Amino acid sequence: MSALRGHLERDVLGWWSREGADDHLGGVHTCFTNRGEPTSSEKYTWSQGRWAWTCALVADEIDTGRLTGDSTLWRGRASRTAEFLAAHAFLPDDRTSFRLSDAGKKLPDENGELATSVFADLFAVLGLAGAARGAGERAHGWLSQAHRTLTGAETSLRARTAKSAPYPVPLGFRDLAGPMTLVHVAGELHRADASDDARRVTADARTALIGGEEAFLGDDSWWEFRPDAATEHDTLLARHVTPGHLLELLWMLVHVGDQLPQLAIPEPTLTALAVRALETGWDEAEGGLLRYVDRDTGGAPVGRLLDTPYEALVEHTWDTKLWWVHAEAMYATALLAHRTGSRELTRWAERVREYTLGTFPDPDGQEWIQIRSRDGSPLDEVVALPVKDPMHIARSLLLLNALEHDIAMDHTTPAITTPANTTTTEETSL
Repeated sequence: MSALRGHLERDVLGWWSREGADDHLGGVHTCFTNRGEPTSSEKYTWSQGRWAWTCALVADEIDTGRLTGDSTLWRGRASRTAEFLAAHAFLPDDRTSFRLSDAGKKLPDENGELATSVFADLFAVLGLAGAARGAGERAHGWLSQAHRTLTGAETSLRARTAKSAPYPVPLGFRDLAGPMTLVHVAGELHRADASDDARRVTADARTALIGGEEAFLGDDSWWEFRPDAATEHDTLLARHVTPGHLLELLWMLVHVGDQLPQLAIPEPTLTALAVRALETGWDEAEGGLLRYVDRDTGGAPVGRLLDTPYEALVEHTWDTKLWWVHAEAMYATALLAHRTGSRELTRWAERVREYTLGTFPDPDGQEWIQIRSRDGSPLDEVVALPVKDPMHIARSLLLLNALEHDIAMDHTTPAITTPANTTTTEETSL
């Protein structure tokens, strides 16, 4: 067993099995501090959808033999979480309540609102889609709900009426996260249920991302928030970018292209964008990828301020080192290096992996300490939601383990080596 697989099975999936999985009511508890101490039994719909999809992927990987464990247990977790979502999260208009109690009661925010994030809606769709694979007759209702919610989310994003907690989009700007989440979620729904609607949403989101006149991705540059007016190009909102977001999106586009070849992105474009994200976002002083950087110069984002809450977030947290950025970068660089054959990306993949596995895993084997300061030390602050994320780390390690397993079986390209500071673990059944 590889060191990466041992870490995934024992330290990551093992921790969530012990501490997070709610095998009684369904779903997952995610309200933990950065150091894994429980703070609440509330269940964020955002996290429940991510958990359902991740559990389904774990079951798939066990069934292929790339992972050790009980696929029935993990598929059951996906199904129970889908049932929890279907029974409690959705509102009459097919949006979702952002927060739920442990038992599923809808919880309003401080303004009395329930549905405050299109991303919670889309992650619920993702969870239903993942759980639906292999669920038999039970999947029909989940898929019907997923299609309705996906269509509503796409409509609201197109009309710019979608609420997007915890990252509100200021007037006059469009955000990369909208079409990025759409392309991934719609692609996964199409994988579970190859409908014309899911295929169309996937294709339209891909066009919004790359290929259209107002697209977010160029040949070697991208927008995080794209302004409607050229007069706003000097603002911090227009000038800041999130390198981890782009790297995550690139692997998603590769997966979509594998599923729907007509939507594949040319390899030179993938390489150029990945290198741009890595060169712009890498912290030469301390190592690792910065959360937010200036699109032209790297480092702290600069630009004219419009006095929005999101700008305050960027200015306060730009130099943090986050779990999701590095987990996604680790898989994206490895996948793109393998697909494109780029030596430059191979070097970056090794560099990203060494930093990530040398920085984030909890030294006591308790998953990862997910939020770090610029120098890599633990940072006990909330940077988005007051939760410990159950998807990004597990998903990226699952996909990376599958990639390395298949490369090794192929005997065509050597797997990327594991850093010397990562210890080998014994096979552990989950």
